[in-house]
Amino acid sequence: MTAHVMHAPRLAKKPITRSFHGDDVVDNYEWIREESPEVRAHIEAENAWADARTAHLASLRETLVSEFASHTKEDDVSVPVRDGDYWYWRRTFAGKSYAAAYRCPAASEGNGSADIPDVSNVDAQLLYDANVLAEGSEFFSIGLASVSPDGRLLALGVDTAGNEEFSVRLSVIDENRTIDESLTGIGYGLAWSADSTRVFYTRNNEAWRSYQVWMHTVGSSADDDVLLYQDDDELFEVGIDQSRDGRWLIVQSESRLTSEVRLFATHDPAENFVVCPRQTGMYYTVEPAGACLLIIHNRDNVDFDLAVASLGSTTPDSWQPIYCAQPGQRLNEVVALKDFAVVNMRDGGAMQLRAFARVGEGAHADSWQPGVIIPTEELATITFYGNDVWSAREIGFSVESVLTPETFQRWSLDSGQVTTVKRTEVPHYRRDDYVQYRQWVPATDGELIPMTIVHRADVVQDGTHPGIIYGYGSYEISIDPWFSPTLLSALDRGVVYAVAHVRGGGEMGRAWYDNGKMLTKRNTFTDFVTCARWLVDNGLVAHDRLAAEGGSAGGLLMGAVANLAPEVFRVVHAIVPFVDALTTILKPEMPLTVGEWEEWGNPIESADVYRYMKSYSPYENVTSVEYPAIMASTSLNDIRVSYIEPTKWIQVLRDTVTNDEHERPIIQRTEMVAGHGGGSGRYKKWHQRAEQLAFIFDQIGVR
Repeated sequence: MTAHVMHAPRLAKKPITRSFHGDDVVDNYEWIREESPEVRAHIEAENAWADARTAHLASLRETLVSEFASHTKEDDVSVPVRDGDYWYWRRTFAGKSYAAAYRCPAASEGNGSADIPDVSNVDAQLLYDANVLAEGSEFFSIGLASVSPDGRLLALGVDTAGNEEFSVRLSVIDENRTIDESLTGIGYGLAWSADSTRVFYTRNNEAWRSYQVWMHTVGSSADDDVLLYQDDDELFEVGIDQSRDGRWLIVQSESRLTSEVRLFATHDPAENFVVCPRQTGMYYTVEPAGACLLIIHNRDNVDFDLAVASLGSTTPDSWQPIYCAQPGQRLNEVVALKDFAVVNMRDGGAMQLRAFARVGEGAHADSWQPGVIIPTEELATITFYGNDVWSAREIGFSVESVLTPETFQRWSLDSGQVTTVKRTEVPHYRRDDYVQYRQWVPATDGELIPMTIVHRADVVQDGTHPGIIYGYGSYEISIDPWFSPTLLSALDRGVVYAVAHVRGGGEMGRAWYDNGKMLTKRNTFTDFVTCARWLVDNGLVAHDRLAAEGGSAGGLLMGAVANLAPEVFRVVHAIVPFVDALTTILKPEMPLTVGEWEEWGNPIESADVYRYMKSYSPYENVTSVEYPAIMASTSLNDIRVSYIEPTKWIQVLRDTVTNDEHERPIIQRTEMVAGHGGGSGRYKKWHQRAEQLAFIFDQIGVR
């Protein structure tokens, strides 16, 4: 059927004029923002065109899916974690898309690595099977899952559209009986009251800003819920969490640059206080630590300090420093347990854990010993996991890199040793067949840009190899190395894979972020192009075999570098791309826009910001030259970056560039029931990734 689709679909041009700061801009495709049958038909036509232009890759796609499966232990069990009187774990199954969750009673008071049960030899209790829950749903995601403190009740929040709003089912675990389904359309975050009779949750406003915290009594109507807190500042979003000792509900209001934390007692939310009133430009997080608070803040240090304060309302002047970030460091997160705390931080661009033993009570810095670095792999992503037992003497974390499958480890306060609990099994994989390393690339202004590079060990720098370079560079988000079985299909074909850690991300501290945002945003784009050229100039990648890939704000990066240096890339894959950036940021009524002004600037109020954003916004800077082949992947229900943006961008590209539509096609793939992360379920995601890689491989000469 797709063989009859001869030419790329084209939208009608219906000019709308945008006027700001004396600048009138005619936009031929903004009209599609009003959803209509015509727009829906066009999206379906784009999918048909994508089918037609990639039909010859069907065999390669199937091969890739088979390879993904060959590198995955489909029937697997996660590391059990202790919470209360139970151990909890998840199991995946061969042939099934989703996981199931189980638990078993703890046999002893112990919660260390030596106490972790062998789940194959216990009487396991099923909490839920997502495969059963997902039946009849094209999209399915569990965004909230929490067991009550008394272990009786399970709260499960499910999204079946991809729009990141959840319906909650409250059930009695032992009876597998649902007792409450009154909470619908809620946001992220869910916590329990100390007596297990109430749950706390968030709601979003029409602009999809999380702004309210509510309390719901189990078994009652949602109409009777109590509003605990509402933040009316449009720059701020509200998130919730629970302290590890279970005593406090942590409510954090935050913009990109400023935060404010409230603590509500879980036994009686009427007992609550603001830790420190918001001060513009001061960002802080709070970790309750028994009789005191641990606070990570940037009042005195752009890269943040760790301080201790009394449990209650405080001022920064009373915060006593425990550890101050040194040049090249950045403190990110702290986990506090009864006898020690561990900071997740960055040092020289790499992640690091540093443990601080508690030697006294109270809000005094001398109650904490100097930090000890926990040994971990270099060039790795480090993530805390399973640290829900307040009295634990071990900290759990996972380590992974491009070449190291996710490895679960625990560090002991008593022995100072790291124990590996589980390394994710990857069949048919030999790490010694590949190499990974960090390369520092001089930018156009002399700044050194870190780039992670991985390839087969037998690759030589002879200028013949295909390559893929990935980037993001926004919101101070660090793109640290992660392991993906799907990447092995590229590496095994001789592809050189690189991640450019460009400015605008958080890899090198707050200054790295500040120098890639607002009126310095162009550094993000030029850094990426510089790294791409380094790969070619140094013989790692052939000049006509380099692909670029990025998603969301990284999709903005893809559109920008396609305009900036189209000759550098053979193909660009833009995933849920933010490519009509200026139009979106000029619309405060759209979801999430106002909060973005601290990232990009406010082009409504500032003519300088308007002109600067207009100079790089991908949709507004396409030129009449040959571009790389382009694939835009998007989802109809994406609330973060509307499918409207890539749809408009694809049309302007076809209007303007000189590509042969068969040799260097420009295609758009839209998932009709999915969100910002694409489709759901393991096999759906495999097929999506196989389609994307097959398109890329076809353009860079890989089979």
